[in-house]
Amino acid sequence: MAEKIHSGDLIASAEDAGVRLDQFLTSRLADVSRARVQQLISENKVLVDGRQGKPSLRLRGGERIAVQDNVQPRPLRAIPENLPLEMVYEDDDMAVINKPAGMMVHAGAGPTDDSRNRGTLVNALLHHFESLSGVGGELRPGIVHRLDKETSGLIVVAKNDEAHRRLSSQFAERRAKKTYTALVHGWLKQDRGTIKKKIRRDPIRRTRMKADDGRGREAITHYCVRRRLDTPFGKFTLLEVKIDTGRTHQIRVHLASLGHAVVGDTLYGAARKILLTRRLLGSRMRASRHSEAVSLSRNFLHATALELAHPRTGADLSFSRPLPADLEQFLSSLERN
Repeated sequence: MAEKIHSGDLIASAEDAGVRLDQFLTSRLADVSRARVQQLISENKVLVDGRQGKPSLRLRGGERIAVQDNVQPRPLRAIPENLPLEMVYEDDDMAVINKPAGMMVHAGAGPTDDSRNRGTLVNALLHHFESLSGVGGELRPGIVHRLDKETSGLIVVAKNDEAHRRLSSQFAERRAKKTYTALVHGWLKQDRGTIKKKIRRDPIRRTRMKADDGRGREAITHYCVRRRLDTPFGKFTLLEVKIDTGRTHQIRVHLASLGHAVVGDTLYGAARKILLTRRLLGSRMRASRHSEAVSLSRNFLHATALELAHPRTGADLSFSRPLPADLEQFLSSLERN
């Protein structure tokens, strides 16, 4: 089975009759994910008997199938880009950035080459700084820790290898302290608590992580209730969250495991639109002839504070940033009468 189909077509056999096109290609290509196959089809690079295919196309058997591109995606790249950065702190060894929501930290997944490689924090750093540490590799220069794409807030960057190693050790030894603000659906039963559930990748939905008491990597999350909101759109809890570990999607997964998904986090069960409660919906529908809803296009999760020791001097450093305007505005829209 070749990795490049443009050098030779595939022929569907009689046994392939009834199989979806994307499933057929995934089974016939070595080390190629179904997501990559679907990407190629969406880019009109898969031909079935000379015509553009669709992922859901059911084969009859006997079709000639050709992919007009490399099966494997192009390598990820770190590209200097003149993107705005909110610099919270900078010296010769490190910098602290207030990352906006919607910005990936480094090149990663995406349906196109541009979406995979452009608009990242690393790209902005390469443009703004003369040097960055190389400990994390060519795709992650300067990156000591990460934030999810839709999570805003504070992230520390290392400008040289020694600073990177010393900062990394603080995170590994749990001496660096990270504090987040999160808004979740519903009211948590306790005013404060600790979640100790291991986290592993969901074996079925590979874009998700899963809280699992038996398998996975250790993950510890502490939460404290800051406000309980009883709004026209239901009940919500504003939380201060601190983490001892930095697993992928940790806060989102842990809070969802309690039945309180982070607002806006549709990957872990939050609603895309939050409707008025039934009690108010009836009276407002009679008055306005339509229902009302609010929505948030990102996760309500913000890295609010960061405490660590300077990698060279050892001096205690503390940084904080308030909720960005979009999250403040969303809170106001929830509580409006």
